[in-house]
Amino acid sequence: MSGCITLPIFTVDAFAGASFEGNPAAVCPLDFDANISEDEMQKIAMEMNLSETAYPRVLADGDSFKESSKFGLRWFTPEAEVSLCGHATLATASIIFNKFGNLSERLTFETLSGDLLVGRNDGSMLEMNIPTGVTEPQVTKTKVTRFLIRIISLTLSIPTSYILLVYYRKEFEDWRFNITNLPKSTEMKPTLVIVTIRGIPDKDFQDDVGQQYDFLSRCFAPWVGINEDPVTGSAQVVLAHYWQKILNKTDLFTRQASKRGGNIKIKYHGDRVDIYGKAKMMMEGILHLK
Repeated sequence: MSGCITLPIFTVDAFAGASFEGNPAAVCPLDFDANISEDEMQKIAMEMNLSETAYPRVLADGDSFKESSKFGLRWFTPEAEVSLCGHATLATASIIFNKFGNLSERLTFETLSGDLLVGRNDGSMLEMNIPTGVTEPQVTKTKVTRFLIRIISLTLSIPTSYILLVYYRKEFEDWRFNITNLPKSTEMKPTLVIVTIRGIPDKDFQDDVGQQYDFLSRCFAPWVGINEDPVTGSAQVVLAHYWQKILNKTDLFTRQASKRGGNIKIKYHGDRVDIYGKAKMMMEGILHLK
């Protein structure tokens, strides 16, 4: 194919203990001189049709994914670029560590949300360090609450524009948004709506070995083309800020209760949050661009 540009592409299940769990992300590593436009990045993300496609890039001529420890990183949903994505960052780090054989103890990613850090933890576990998403109570409820019932608290995350809604019905996992109307439901144009509920002493709020979840969450982002996100790493930095105040603890164990679902361990440090999770590469291929 004359004039064809080829790029490596991977898919990774992030925050997954096994195949077909957690949140799948595409990872498309770019060399320093990769000739690819933003429009092509967006079209690739649309083609992959996953919550996010990540584009890590080597920062300087002569650097490499095997030898370097600092990279640029951008994320695109099928419809738009986003300023923060946790699960695709975890997926990216797993590819650099495990596929490219990078031996660094910690990787730094330069992003629109500042530097994100991912290091090795015990075994296959990765430790991601992200700035905290500060939550502020909202006195005036937005139109988004028309599509919810039994909400006991509403907060807004600064500066990520995530709306956090606290729910208290046990039927949390079966409850559904009116996705058709939700994108028109607020003038605030949030990136993500997080719905969360406190864990209670009940088998429905425990993992497979009986460990109690501190809270559960679900995440919705129809404004950027994601009806319900399976597991949202960036939401955890908002949830950590909220729940550490309520529960008076900094080490938290949680589950995002989507259909695929995923368990996450969190450690709150004030201005930053550690998020622990596993990632499993599912596919490897080559993109052919004219």
